[in-house]
Amino acid sequence: MDKHEKSVVIVTGSSGFLGSAVVRRLHDRHRVVGLDRHSPPHPPHQAECVCFDITDQASVDKALARVRLAYGDRIAACIHLAAYFDLTGEESGAYDAVTVEGTKRLLTGLQEFELEQFVFASTMLAHAPTAPGRPIAEDHPFDAKLPYRASKIRTEAMLRAERGKEKLVLMRPAGVYDDAGHSTFLAHQIARISERRFSGKVYPGDLARGQAFLHLEDLLDAVERIVDRRSDLPAVLPLLLGEEEPVPFGELQRLIGRELHGEDWVTWNIPPRLAKLGAWMENQVLGENAFIRAWMVDISSDHYELDLTAAKEQLGWTPRHSLRDDIPRIVEKLKDDPFDWYRSNGLNAARVSGAKVEKAAAKEEADEVPPPAEQDLANREHAAHMRQMHFSMLWVHWLVMGLGLWLATAPSVFGTFDQTEFSAAVLRVTEDRGLWAAATRSWLTAWNDVFTGLAIMIFAALSLRPGMGWAQWANAGLGVWLLAAPIVFWTPDAAVYANDTLIGALVIALTILIPMMPGMSREGMMDNTDIPPGWTYCPSTYVQRLPIIALGAIGFILSRILTAYQLGHIVGVWEPFFSAPSALNGTEYIITSDVSKAWPIADGGLGAMSYMFEILMGVMGSRLRWRTMPWMVALFGIVVGPLGVVSIYFIIIQPIAIGTYCTLCLMAALAMLIMIPFSLDEIVAMIQFMVWNTRRGRPFWRAFFKGDALPGGRTGGEMSFDARPMEILRQSARGVTVPWTLGLSAGIGTMLMLSRAIFGNQAALANSDHLIGALVLTTAVIAWAEVARPLRFLNILFGVWLIVAPLFLEGGTIAGSLVGMAAGLALIPLSLPHGRRSKEHYGSWDRYIV
Repeated sequence: MDKHEKSVVIVTGSSGFLGSAVVRRLHDRHRVVGLDRHSPPHPPHQAECVCFDITDQASVDKALARVRLAYGDRIAACIHLAAYFDLTGEESGAYDAVTVEGTKRLLTGLQEFELEQFVFASTMLAHAPTAPGRPIAEDHPFDAKLPYRASKIRTEAMLRAERGKEKLVLMRPAGVYDDAGHSTFLAHQIARISERRFSGKVYPGDLARGQAFLHLEDLLDAVERIVDRRSDLPAVLPLLLGEEEPVPFGELQRLIGRELHGEDWVTWNIPPRLAKLGAWMENQVLGENAFIRAWMVDISSDHYELDLTAAKEQLGWTPRHSLRDDIPRIVEKLKDDPFDWYRSNGLNAARVSGAKVEKAAAKEEADEVPPPAEQDLANREHAAHMRQMHFSMLWVHWLVMGLGLWLATAPSVFGTFDQTEFSAAVLRVTEDRGLWAAATRSWLTAWNDVFTGLAIMIFAALSLRPGMGWAQWANAGLGVWLLAAPIVFWTPDAAVYANDTLIGALVIALTILIPMMPGMSREGMMDNTDIPPGWTYCPSTYVQRLPIIALGAIGFILSRILTAYQLGHIVGVWEPFFSAPSALNGTEYIITSDVSKAWPIADGGLGAMSYMFEILMGVMGSRLRWRTMPWMVALFGIVVGPLGVVSIYFIIIQPIAIGTYCTLCLMAALAMLIMIPFSLDEIVAMIQFMVWNTRRGRPFWRAFFKGDALPGGRTGGEMSFDARPMEILRQSARGVTVPWTLGLSAGIGTMLMLSRAIFGNQAALANSDHLIGALVLTTAVIAWAEVARPLRFLNILFGVWLIVAPLFLEGGTIAGSLVGMAAGLALIPLSLPHGRRSKEHYGSWDRYIV
């Protein structure tokens, strides 16, 4: 048939799942016009898209004028699929604005054309449910108990009242699906069973009841017959479409479980009230955007079994598919590519990222292996490239040699070989700590600098030769030793301490930071994917590490000041707030207390070393380091995470163990605490890499120390410092959000730490409030990281203790006790909501972010 002889068919909602399928089915025999919103997605290319807003009369008029201009006045049919639906189950003005009034507006406009047929997509669910063995026919009573169904019923009534000469078909299909499972309710049901979620094991309705489904191909066949037979159909034709024998829910569960896991899936019946409570807890209390809602519980026993007599008689139509027969095909597509199946069904594909890695790895193995000659050429090219990189970095090793020479000669410049005069502060520290004589410590430090400087020069010279990566690692180890030596020897000279610290940091940076870290695997280096599978961003960019480096620098500076006092390099430390039961201020008293003296070295210096390591490890590696340097990310996580929490804990218990506070210590602890949530996403990515890489048969320890490639990732994680400052700031905080609940919890924790000063609490209860407050604050801040958000539940336990503590502990004032109990009561509900999630995804870790 010539194109110009084809009849015109309008399809509204033509960019949707159903609309686009209808367009593709009808375009061979008709001239299809797609009416849809201005925003993407747009209708298939087989239809001309005429954009309009069905809620705006002027927009509808303009769109229909465009149709008249291009296609004339004669329209064979309008397949009206556009409607409003949401999962809340609550009333919305959009139901009337879009579904009822929008349909009326469209019909009125089309009646100015020579319109032959208007097909309205209603729903089988407009009818009241029935019982097994009692199929529903078109004259079965309606039930408007949900807003979506009520809107369809009102629209049908309006169409009957407003129709003109055109024929009206009220199409009432069952739930539509296809071979890929494209059906919202069905896809979620399959996913719950696939992931073995608890919600997939329970059901509040009658397991012997079910609802009819309709395969997309059967629906398209019916639509095609409706259009083709338009002249023979009655003036008004209500039409139920679906399979004749619905699968009971219990049987459907068993069928899906058997196809997915090779077992009959057991589903437990639970009371509807309990199911509603669970749905309410998930959505309203925990703040999860869970799929299951309370209204779904109300209809869980509804049974929809259809009488298809009208469709058979008027269209000669019977369904060729049944869900019972199609489930194996749907599940097979899920098992074949879970990541794509989830994504195409609008589910969170990040939850099955491991399957994406497995599929990508299998594809790599199945691809044709290059001939040995090509592999050998690639290896030689890589070796040549690495050799060229080595020679381009020779200046680094020459500079390290210069630093070694500087270090070896520094004692002669500082005069530390035969130093005999020392400040009163140094002598005080020597006597107070019971140290070796200051002259002896100075002499030891001097010779250490000489021998360490000479060793650095030797290893740097060896590093000039390709393949001497061990020499670079040896120099990195010497750099670490230089950071520790001044506090090990309790060096009495401030210049020596600063010199050793600076040279140690520079040697580490110049040895393994600026040149490529020696020993990385060739596969890992050649793979340029930087975004882990299932992630929305790269967790290892320099912009991501910027807050950690900045906070590390703050902590290092503060710790250096404390170290200088402990070593006797300065006579006092600034302390604006806290006093002590001696001539010393709070800070001086704490860092010279028995707790501090329990360490064989200056504990402030140990803190400074830790912060320096964090700075260096923050700078180390490219944005690929989550998979090219797992050992370093793990070490970084240990320094920032567990060790950070321990150091924060020891600082926080100062008033309990020592009796006062240290302002600089608290500031350093705060820097360490805020650093933790910014570091956790990279650690999660590294752990996922190790798990996925090991599952595909790669050696664990080789990948841990040398890195590896990872199939299934993607590129695009780079972030330029040329961006606007606010954009850089936003990018640096990806994966970290501060819900008001956690912000308030952190405030409560801070208040509890000060209950002694604010409310006059004493003894046991004051100590309890301080300790619990510190733990609440630490937990809340760490939970700012979305990957650590479940940690917030710990604050529920702390809240319970705060409620009962005044009943068991003495020392509380009436006001202090009541406020503490109120704080506990507040923490429990504050720790339940998840808080608004960002748009970021974290691979399969998404399953644990509850």
